[in-house]
Amino acid sequence: MKKICILGATGSIGTQTLDVLREQKEDFSLHSVSSNKNAAKTMEIIDEFMPSFVTVMDEAAYSEVKDHCKRKGFKTEVLRGMTGLNAIASMPEVDMVVTSVVGMIGLEPTMHAIKAGKDIALANKETLVVAGELVMGEARKHGVKILPVDSEHGAIFQCLQGNEKSDVANLLLTASGGPFRGKCREELLDTTVDEALSHPNWNMGKKISIDSATLMNKGLEVIEAHWLFDMPYDNINVIVHPQSIIHSMVEYVDGSILAQLSNPDMRLPIQYALNFPERKKSVIKKLDFFELQSLTFEKPDMSTFRCLELAYEAGKAGGTMPAILNAANEAAVALFLNKKIKFLDIGRIIEDCMSRFTVSREFTIEDVVSLDREVKKYVYKKH
Repeated sequence: MKKICILGATGSIGTQTLDVLREQKEDFSLHSVSSNKNAAKTMEIIDEFMPSFVTVMDEAAYSEVKDHCKRKGFKTEVLRGMTGLNAIASMPEVDMVVTSVVGMIGLEPTMHAIKAGKDIALANKETLVVAGELVMGEARKHGVKILPVDSEHGAIFQCLQGNEKSDVANLLLTASGGPFRGKCREELLDTTVDEALSHPNWNMGKKISIDSATLMNKGLEVIEAHWLFDMPYDNINVIVHPQSIIHSMVEYVDGSILAQLSNPDMRLPIQYALNFPERKKSVIKKLDFFELQSLTFEKPDMSTFRCLELAYEAGKAGGTMPAILNAANEAAVALFLNKKIKFLDIGRIIEDCMSRFTVSREFTIEDVVSLDREVKKYVYKKH
């Protein structure tokens, strides 16, 4: 039985990972989880799965969860903060770590897990975006598998199986286009937070939903794909596919294109990553081709959705430029969600930071963390 640690168990990916564990009780046990502020949901997970360890980031939620375990006489040990996060990610008993926390906070525990020899089911984009070279280097050094959980990267991963990398011509990342597909910049001037959060196909957290609306989510995925699959940026193409049925494709040198199709449900790539290289009985509704009306494809509008182009620019620039891009985006999205800036200001803030901060070619994890703080401090102070 494989013992699983979930970082970010109360979020969207964490919740759907728990669904997969429920369906495969004979294959997996939940060893440990982390959460941020959602004490109620954390306590529900403890009551159902009885993990050995729980880490809670928020101090008030930590106290509530700790009191709950003490009151019920549970043996679950409750830890707190980054120390606890790093601890559960690297415990000897753990076989695989699902990193589904959102933001830069996922980088440090993921690196701890890799150095401890744990396979990673990766749903935290920022880990590879800000430190892909360092992360993949450590994974190779410690013989660790980095298994993608994003639907797009999971699709590419499946389409690559059984083929040689030298035979790959291009990776084709599909994008739904988000809630503002087809709109021009003038139509987005007065975009509200609620409008930006209304994704047409996927149920995601707030930060990722805004990233999807700006197409930054796809830009981050382009940088991830570069590191996951060792592919040049010029050979990673984004195709808008509003139906979200084809999750991504691989084009081979002979002109063949392999695609992975399914109903839009994150439990499939999660299940594939957890069980790789095996396939298990479906946990999602199977695709019925006779229910599909059409599958359509469009070029992304990079002039309206500037964030996607900025992500390509940051990736090609290399060094710490993707970390600058990511930090500026996280800060700008937070400001937008708090109604401090307008929707289109997100791209302007990112572009400003990319031109303002110096790019380093040689850097450590500590350098990336420090740069992240510096960029965010600048953005918050200015806005």
